[in-house]
Amino acid sequence: MINSKKLYKIFSKNNISFFTGVPDSVLKYFTNFLENLKINNHIIATNEGSAVALGIGYYLSKKKIPCIYMQNSGLGNAINPLISIAHKKVYSIPLILLIGWRGDPKKNDDEPQHNLKGKITTKILKLLDIPYKVIDTEKDLNKVNEIINYSKKNKCTVAILIKRNKFQKVNLKKTVKKNKKINRAFFIKNLLQSIDSNTKIVATTGYTSRELFQLRKLNNIKKGKDFYMIGGMGHSAIVSAGVAINSKNNVICLDGDGSILMHLGSLTTIAKLNDKKFKHILFNNNSHESVGEQSTYSESINFELLTKSMGYKNFRKIDNTINLKK
Repeated sequence: MINSKKLYKIFSKNNISFFTGVPDSVLKYFTNFLENLKINNHIIATNEGSAVALGIGYYLSKKKIPCIYMQNSGLGNAINPLISIAHKKVYSIPLILLIGWRGDPKKNDDEPQHNLKGKITTKILKLLDIPYKVIDTEKDLNKVNEIINYSKKNKCTVAILIKRNKFQKVNLKKTVKKNKKINRAFFIKNLLQSIDSNTKIVATTGYTSRELFQLRKLNNIKKGKDFYMIGGMGHSAIVSAGVAINSKNNVICLDGDGSILMHLGSLTTIAKLNDKKFKHILFNNNSHESVGEQSTYSESINFELLTKSMGYKNFRKIDNTINLKK
């Protein structure tokens, strides 16, 4: 098992002290370790492309190499800045990508979407001309020094791939504050009991989709029809809008704060469509709950002002059970 402190020390010895990225279940114990340090130079980004761009800005300012972490499924979000800005044939900006490798092709025991992305992860890195090392055990940590030195020498982006269940457990010292008056499962159950039989529901990736599926099964609720976003984080709202404008029935999007912030610009498109059949429900728990409860920084956002400024017509806030049915 890999000790997060040892990995952090290797980064520190190589003068890498800036960390940013999108939380990932494979890397959560390392990112929990970073969170527990309470350092100013660890910043959680809204999406992987933004994380790479933030790292590029850090390098331009400090001339020091940053570490950008992500799940391999998010590598697609990062391709544009990696190729258009950081590539050695453009600005030659060295970056260290720490990537959680879901869907190990040698095991093929993960979820379908992870197996597909896992199979092509190394092929994508090769196409992007990004050298990489695979870390399986703590003995492999010497490879981290090798790949960092290669990045420094050649002023290029490199990647460190880490497979599932490789880090020693590290718990967050402080968990995100949650609303104890109402929770997501309670709301979803009430929603399923209230909708029309022809209502369509699109649920965001992670716990929301899982709970929707489980609550239907446990309570034998068959009204409505669901689509579970098992991947494509951040796209549940725009998928829902695409269904709504091509349907005669009500369409409900069950979204999360991490998801809605990942591709926030889609809200302007949704508002422009102005489809009254579309209902957008946001579960805001200020955390990437499915991958370790790291903060999304959403506690400071006024979602009413935000959504209305982007064109949404109506807004309702539910923080207790009293006005739930209304």
